[in-house]
Amino acid sequence: MAIFLTADSRVIVQGMTGSEGSKHTTRMLAAGTTIVGGVNPRKAGTSVEFPRGDGSGMTVAIPVFGSVAQAVESTRADVSVIFVPPAFTKAAVIEAVDAGVPLIVIITEGVPVADTAEFFAYAQDKGVRLIGPNCPGLISPAQSNVGIIPADITGPGRIGLVSKSGTLTYQMMYELRDLGFSTAVGIGGDPIIGTTHIDALAAFQDDPDTDLIVLIGEIGGDAEERAATFIAEHVTKPVVAYVAGFTAPEGKTMGHAGAIVSGSAGTAAAKKEALEAAGVQVGTTPTETAELARKLLG
Repeated sequence: MAIFLTADSRVIVQGMTGSEGSKHTTRMLAAGTTIVGGVNPRKAGTSVEFPRGDGSGMTVAIPVFGSVAQAVESTRADVSVIFVPPAFTKAAVIEAVDAGVPLIVIITEGVPVADTAEFFAYAQDKGVRLIGPNCPGLISPAQSNVGIIPADITGPGRIGLVSKSGTLTYQMMYELRDLGFSTAVGIGGDPIIGTTHIDALAAFQDDPDTDLIVLIGEIGGDAEERAATFIAEHVTKPVVAYVAGFTAPEGKTMGHAGAIVSGSAGTAAAKKEALEAAGVQVGTTPTETAELARKLLG
C-alpha cells in the first residue's frame, strides 16, 4: 500500500509535449507509471511515441487531448502532473480541478504566490489535493512515480518520507535504499503549498504499510513546529526528522522562498527543540537522520 499514489493511479501530463514534460514522461513510464494521456490544445488528436520502459525496445503511443476534461472523460485519469511555465500554471491547475482530477502535482518553479493562493483556495473548495508547486512530486516505489524524483535510487519498503527539499528527498531515499519506502512525498518549499507536512503525516499514520516516518524541513516559518504539535497529538508511529539550516549564519536567509520570506525566524535549533519535545528523534545531518531511522527499524 502507499499514500496518495498507487499502481492503480492513472496519470495525465499537462505539458507532455514540451521539453521538460516529454523528458519526464519518458522517465515516469520507465518507472512503471500508468500514463494515459497528455494535454495540449494545439496538438489535440495527435499522439506521442515514448519508450515502453520495460526494456523491450518497443514504444507506446500516448494520446494528446485538447483539454483536461476530454482526457479525463476518455481515460478515467485520476492524477495530473503539471509541467507548464509559471505564467500558465494557475490556468492549468484550475482546468484540472474543474475536470474533477482528485490529485494534482505541480512541478513548476517560480509560480507567483498570488496565483498559488488563488488556485489553492479553489482546489480546497472543490476537495482536490494539490502537491507543490515547486516540488519534485511523489513516488511509491515499484508502483508509480509522478514528477521528477529518480526512480532507481530506492525500492519499496515501509518508510514514509515527507520533505520540503527535493535534493534532500533524493539523498534520504538513497541513504535508506536498502530499507525502502512506501511513499516519498516532496511537498515543495514555496510560501504557499498544497499538501503540508501535517497532511502527509496523517496519511502515513493511517497507512498500514508504513512503519516509520521521516520528516525533512528547513529553517524559516513555523511548518515544522506545527508538525511537531500534530505529531504529539495524533501520530503513534516513530518519526525521525532533519531540519536543513543548522549551519546557516544568524540573520541570513537561505533555501526556498518559504524560508527566505521568513527571514531569520524559525531557526533549525528551535525546530529541533519543538520536534524533540514531541518525541521525534532529530539528526543534525541527513546521514545521522538515516541512521536514527535504521536503528528504530531494528
